[in-house]
Amino acid sequence: MRVILALLLALLPGLALAVQPDEMLKDPALEARARNISSELRCLVCQNQSIDDSDAGLARDLRLMVRERLQAGDTDAQVQGFLVQRYGDFILLKPPFKAETLLLWLAPLFVLLGSGAALFAFSRRRRPAESAAALSPVEQAKLSELLEERADQPG
Repeated sequence: MRVILALLLALLPGLALAVQPDEMLKDPALEARARNISSELRCLVCQNQSIDDSDAGLARDLRLMVRERLQAGDTDAQVQGFLVQRYGDFILLKPPFKAETLLLWLAPLFVLLGSGAALFAFSRRRRPAESAAALSPVEQAKLSELLEERADQPG
């Protein structure tokens, strides 16, 4: 029971969003748009979190920048375009499929195919153990004799 409680307590910090109350916009519609945009932007420090989930200082600055642009009247696409122009497609958690990001999209396929080819080559290179040669009648008789002696011994 204590283990389960400890695991649940360990997971609690991951459930909280990094957006601080002083960052939130008073207009709920603008705040919802800001959250939607920031959930699709990568934290450039953490790289595996959205800026909405990250506690990094740069993520906070980017969240504030998103909100400033929205208050200035930019559309969601304009805010995202501004950040992509400034930081490149890497800032998007789901980068667009285009020539510059082709390797990014195809890398998992290449890794999978390469791993499969390596496993196939490894399995083809391994030869099955050669079966033991049949015993000659003399060897078979000697083996039987040894097994009988061992069976007759006590213990």
